[in-house]
Amino acid sequence: MIRFGDRRIWITASFLAGMLLTAGSVLAQQILPVDQVRAGMKGKGRSVFQGTTQEEFDVEILGVLRNSASVGPKKNLILARLHSERLEREGVSQGMSGSPVYIDGKIVGAVAFSFPYSTEPIAGITPIEEMLAIKNEESPRAMYSDPRPIQKYMSLEELFAIHADVFSAMEPAVYEGQSLVPMRIPMVFSGFSPRAFNKSKGYFSRLGFQPVSSSLQVLPQEGVSLPQAGLKPGDAVGVQFITGDLLMDATGTVTYVDGNKVLAFGHPMYNLGPVDFAMAKADVIGVLPSLNVSQKLAVSTTQVGRFVQDRASGILGELGQLPRMIPVNIELLKSGTEVKSYKLKVADDKLLTPFLLNTAVTSLMLAEERSSADLSLEFMGTIYLENGMSIQMEDLFSGTFDSAIGNCVNMITSVAFFLTNNEFRDLAIHRVDLKFASTEDVRMSYLEKVLLDKYDVSPGELIKVKIFIRNFRGGGHVQEGVIPAPALPRGSEFFLIVSDTLSLQQFERTQYRSAGFVPRSLDQMVRMLGSLRKNNRIYLKIVAEKPGLFLKGEEMPNLPPSMKSMFASPRAASSAATDLTHSTLFQVQVRVPSVFQGAAIIPVKIK
Repeated sequence: MIRFGDRRIWITASFLAGMLLTAGSVLAQQILPVDQVRAGMKGKGRSVFQGTTQEEFDVEILGVLRNSASVGPKKNLILARLHSERLEREGVSQGMSGSPVYIDGKIVGAVAFSFPYSTEPIAGITPIEEMLAIKNEESPRAMYSDPRPIQKYMSLEELFAIHADVFSAMEPAVYEGQSLVPMRIPMVFSGFSPRAFNKSKGYFSRLGFQPVSSSLQVLPQEGVSLPQAGLKPGDAVGVQFITGDLLMDATGTVTYVDGNKVLAFGHPMYNLGPVDFAMAKADVIGVLPSLNVSQKLAVSTTQVGRFVQDRASGILGELGQLPRMIPVNIELLKSGTEVKSYKLKVADDKLLTPFLLNTAVTSLMLAEERSSADLSLEFMGTIYLENGMSIQMEDLFSGTFDSAIGNCVNMITSVAFFLTNNEFRDLAIHRVDLKFASTEDVRMSYLEKVLLDKYDVSPGELIKVKIFIRNFRGGGHVQEGVIPAPALPRGSEFFLIVSDTLSLQQFERTQYRSAGFVPRSLDQMVRMLGSLRKNNRIYLKIVAEKPGLFLKGEEMPNLPPSMKSMFASPRAASSAATDLTHSTLFQVQVRVPSVFQGAAIIPVKIK
């Protein structure tokens, strides 16, 4: 309440916040255009180097680089020498990206570029006009990958190779020369296992980040309230990619605040346009000095908004509007007794979501399992989509060292990739539930032989099949069953294929003369992802010399000539059909308690 003369005026929190934002907006309009910047001008900069307290440093303008090769045509860069006791000692540090620079109280731009290995704190400043040109345009996030065959496993290396032409990645070699380059963005991994961090840091480094492992973790507080929502130019700001039981975030500095609009960094993360990343306050633990480039070590705390644009001149955020993140729930049952649960949220992004899932799940699994032990993983998972669809995943993985973990995580990564990068529709993942049951043993089995009770049969006659299986480290068992002989002409021949997943896939590539199955619709893609072949299955398939077609990723077996001609017609098919000389007449799968390997093809005659 405020007393004004004889009147009492009640001031609400929202009214005060509006007044403060309005005042900030008026101050934010005081800019110094790059055309008025001259060599020799002196000013001040602001940044946080410890905790949340801003420190000032002196700035001396050295000149303006017009059409700079560092930023592109018709782009300008202001070259300046920075000075303070700290900067003389530590140099321009990563994490200062976005630090605002003022001359006579007017904002000039953001510290965003540096010279690696420089003996002086000389920096490149992105002009504020170029940052103000970033608008929150409601354009869809682009789809990045070309149509590709469905594959069961996808590693981080394969992910990076797919997106290599999209990322303007900065290899470490770029930083070895005396060239003015965008300051790398520190990405802090908190709570991650050392092995998982070492496995993934090279990939995130190639994405333009500077990965840092931290044992310190400030638990993020999700949600926002008016007293917490404010950010000021010069404050440390975090971009949160993973929150919860693990924390992964990138840190920079706020350049400009106008109402609920926040500009930061002064250079892009990926320059890919619309994004939806969590914006949070950050606490700077300290600066790690380096002869190359020093870097801030910081962790995010309270979410205060979201970043909505990632452009060449910086990133744009909105205060008070929280992002959509994907909940990931993980349960691990160890040796049938101990259950551990983890809850995460990961950024919803076409490029980063598969990377983040791979890194997070790998970290949790490697932290819980022995690094060189025999290990078997029974896995069940569900990925729920916003459109009501879901993908059910289930499989068994087994091996030594971390091969079981690697294969399981790469399968999850592959499913996430095809969902987020499909060519049909912009799909949003609603939630991911993953359950693992681990035992410290190797559950592998190998095909020794297949015996039939008869090799000359009548059409429709039942054939008894015995599959002899040898277990890992000795022992074995026999899997028995019956299959019906197909209705084929007398004297003809068919083939019984008994196979594991990989061998059957190789056979089908020969049968269909195709490197893989490219889905032709969203429904087909979801169906294929939900029916990926399992490691703990024996697949039995009968193939005979019958005309058929392979069309749109589906086999159309045993077609009459008239039907085959109709489906193969260019007027009826939107894609080319493959003629099949051998069609699949029967197939079944048998579940076994181990990862099965081996294959056999047995010819059978119709008498």
